Amino acid sequence: MKTYCLLVGLLFALAAIADARSAAPLWLVQTIPLPNVKGRIDHMDVDVKGKRLFVAGLENGSVEVVDLQAGKRVRSIPGFQKPQGIAYVESLNKVFVASGDDGMLRVFRGDTLELLDSIKLDLGPNRVVYDPHTELLYVGYGGKDAGKDYGQVGVIDAKTDKHVGDIKVDGHPGELLLNQSGKTLFVFVSATSKVQVVDTNKREVVSTWRVSSQRNGDGAFDERTHRLFIGTRTPPRMLVVDSQTGKEIANLATVEGMDGVYFDAVHKRISVSGGRGFDAGYVFCYQQKDSDHYETIGKISTRPGAGTSFWSPELNRYYVAGPAHDNEQAAILVFEPVS
Repeated sequence: MKTYCLLVGLLFALAAIADARSAAPLWLVQTIPLPNVKGRIDHMDVDVKGKRLFVAGLENGSVEVVDLQAGKRVRSIPGFQKPQGIAYVESLNKVFVASGDDGMLRVFRGDTLELLDSIKLDLGPNRVVYDPHTELLYVGYGGKDAGKDYGQVGVIDAKTDKHVGDIKVDGHPGELLLNQSGKTLFVFVSATSKVQVVDTNKREVVSTWRVSSQRNGDGAFDERTHRLFIGTRTPPRMLVVDSQTGKEIANLATVEGMDGVYFDAVHKRISVSGGRGFDAGYVFCYQQKDSDHYETIGKISTRPGAGTSFWSPELNRYYVAGPAHDNEQAAILVFEPVS
């Protein structure tokens, strides 16, 4: 009888776990510790073939290298002043790291992580995005961080590590989104609550749109439906905007301390992570029913202060950076989307 009761209890527990998993759009499948990493964690990028995640330890002054297959941090590269944007370029065997407080873009060899080059920009380098068609890297910097009333997008020849041009924008770029052809770059200017559209061939702004909420810091792009997904902080909203006209399509509540927006094209979902500066962290998930209609389908608990995230469609994993809190060490929370 006792054994029977235990089996029944186990079956009920397994059923409850299955129900919880089917109800949640994201399921926590792994937690990878980041020992001795202190303070805010910023942007990430992934080496898909090598199963490595590169993590900017902004307040730790380091880049953390995580072996995703082994589930552990394998290297910490020190010596940065506010590391933020990271781009791993497999075809060039390079990792680019933007460092805000010293105005540097550092270039590392992808396999050995040996420092190859250091490119001096102005203060505030943050977001980076790579165009495989032209082998150019775009880096946002300047603005208030550099004591200027305008921002810049630096154009870097990723093959030669040379700074070959600049594109002037209204303020410090908080987000850079490039279309598949590489001809259009969307620049989010948080300080002025604008999106500026750049023609990369002309290297100039061709359109400027104001967003309905303030401090638009992060975003994602669904080129198939011509939709930009914009996270704002004041108030916390997730906006859907037509990428061709700038017209707002939808406006939904989102997480406070927003610091990451990604689009999962397979499941047609938007994930917005937040919690930066707050005692609780969450990921808000939204379902794209069609190009004009969206609904909130989940609010997943993460860690206090866990603002930033990264979505890898190739690995089908969503990574959330959880900073150290109280007696809990920093960690990468690994989520799998639930179909």
